[in-house]
Amino acid sequence: MDTQRVEALWTHLHWLNVLATQGSYTAAAARLGVSKAAVSQRIAELERVAGVPLVQRTTRSVRFTEAGLRLVEDTRAQFDSIAASFASVREMADVARGTVRVTAPVAFARQQLVPRLAQFSRAHPEVRVQLELSDRLTSIATEGFDLAIRHSAQVPETHVAWKLCDTRSVIVATRTYLKQRGTPQTPADLAQHDCLFYPRALGAGVWTFEKAGRRAQGARETVTVNGPFSANNSEALRDAALEHLGIALLPDFSAQAALQAGKLAVLLADWRPVGAFASQLHVVRPYGAQVPRAVKHFTEFLRQTFKDGFPLV
Repeated sequence: MDTQRVEALWTHLHWLNVLATQGSYTAAAARLGVSKAAVSQRIAELERVAGVPLVQRTTRSVRFTEAGLRLVEDTRAQFDSIAASFASVREMADVARGTVRVTAPVAFARQQLVPRLAQFSRAHPEVRVQLELSDRLTSIATEGFDLAIRHSAQVPETHVAWKLCDTRSVIVATRTYLKQRGTPQTPADLAQHDCLFYPRALGAGVWTFEKAGRRAQGARETVTVNGPFSANNSEALRDAALEHLGIALLPDFSAQAALQAGKLAVLLADWRPVGAFASQLHVVRPYGAQVPRAVKHFTEFLRQTFKDGFPLV
């Protein structure tokens, strides 16, 4: 094959490498910013010129043939080197630019992150933020995200992570509800109240509390709660509580605005809910020798913005 013909296939080889990294045509197309059909066409063209199958297609994923794996392994280092070299040249520019793809929990993103994005955009006008709101723990590298915000006490060891802040859970209700039904004094009292909770297999919720204070010596109580509404989203539970439907267990970032506005009140201040939600927020990115300036700036923005957590008063 002549040199000119091989050079015409460089893009095809790059797309083959992206397909191998992403694991599916859909994810590869999203990463490349093209259609799934375009990726499939390039791979088919590469196979015709090579004269051997490179990819075995299935309904859910792709599997590389021996020839396909060899081609990817033999060219990956070169493409990585090209990407690193180009990234280093771009880093010479003073202005961050490009797209930062971020995935974040729904309630946190809607209530805390999105209202602050204008501040970042004004400081970095040539950076575009593409945000996916999802409570699903996605595979960052496979699905093409640059960063993930995780509400979790632990993060994958295969990623770079920074703790944004500590978080805590609170028991809340409106004063209207408390006037009608009374104020619980102990966790056990919650069994007699309408409670708003994450649904469980048996249709009820289980809340666990630890006694606050040094003299508590690890005292713990667990209570089964029930009520007229359950949801797998803390924002939905908060909104139901604001409609006086019952007592809700929420992470602080979901309850913050309503508490500061006096629309909700904290209950059982001598008890600390445990186990319902994670105790920390992290920002996570895949390992990489070269990190785009835009990703660096957005990571620092997150760290500075949320370093003080979510004060409730």
